[in-house]
Amino acid sequence: MAVSASYPSQAQPADISLAALPRERQVELPIPHPALRHHPGFQRLFQPGELTIGLILPLETHRGRAAPTMEGHVQMAQRAEELGFGALWMRDVPFYDPTYGDVAQIFEPMVYIAWLAAATRRITLGTTGIVLPTREPMYLAKQATSLDQLSGGRVVLGLSSGDRKSDYPMLGIDYESRGERYRDAWSIFRTLAEESFPHFRSSRFGSSEGTLDLVPKAPFGRVPAIAVGQAQQTIEWLAHNLDGFLAGAPNPERLEVLGNEWRDQVRAAVGANVYKPLGLGGFLDLREDPDVPFQRIPGGFRAGRNGLRDYLEQARSAGVSHVALNPKVSQQPYDEILDELAEYVLPYFPSHS
Repeated sequence: MAVSASYPSQAQPADISLAALPRERQVELPIPHPALRHHPGFQRLFQPGELTIGLILPLETHRGRAAPTMEGHVQMAQRAEELGFGALWMRDVPFYDPTYGDVAQIFEPMVYIAWLAAATRRITLGTTGIVLPTREPMYLAKQATSLDQLSGGRVVLGLSSGDRKSDYPMLGIDYESRGERYRDAWSIFRTLAEESFPHFRSSRFGSSEGTLDLVPKAPFGRVPAIAVGQAQQTIEWLAHNLDGFLAGAPNPERLEVLGNEWRDQVRAAVGANVYKPLGLGGFLDLREDPDVPFQRIPGGFRAGRNGLRDYLEQARSAGVSHVALNPKVSQQPYDEILDELAEYVLPYFPSHS
């Protein structure tokens, strides 16, 4: 596996036509936690009535192969930032399981965020998602607050329950308990990251009598944390506890239903006219024919650039704030994918400054 560590100059963003300029912003809704109103990474991605685009790593197409080469990966990340993509998302895949045939971006996501944070300046760095039931929440809190400090507030932590059953015996964890472990770990994570000299007690993750404090704390008061998938929880629980929800990309006719359900649950959990973002994520098989419409594939969809743009317009109208795309299953080289998305799609869905 070849890994490049040099940081060359970047390609320039594509020209934006007047027709592609963003629409007038809707009336802003309050964000429940005041820290998130000032968090650069959260604000770059999530605004009511708007939609941004992120990329799930690796930034490389590798159809039919379990692992990417990771050649030039830093340069590709810098190029994605210069072109204006909102976020780079890293998956949590610790082991190679031939049954799944996929090892994501190879590198451990929290370590990789630190590397990319040093090579970029503005782009949000997130996870889709950290498998919370398999993580020690105290060290995860230390990692997350440290990375958010070092990156200048660019970390958005996506947390999942994991779907790879084979990982759990390796870690000595009962797969069927992952929903309960998720809630337990979440409570410890939030308590340690945000409270001073906290008190807590957990049968799984230890206890504190308030004599110790976690440092550093998050630079803006909170590291944003969103659910990736339903994580073995009810939508009601997610709406009450998490800062947002990243779901799988549904068929177009299901977008409005999903948007309404999430907003209803947020309204019930934290009050009317409050904003917690809804996002979508999945594979993108970008087709050469620009007019190929949305077509379902396992774990995502295929479309041409115009079909993708139509889908994103529908998603935005349904209240979706961010879409994280993983084009690794596409046929063309990744730099060509970036160029096409930057010229024909991204101008309609710009990231927020």
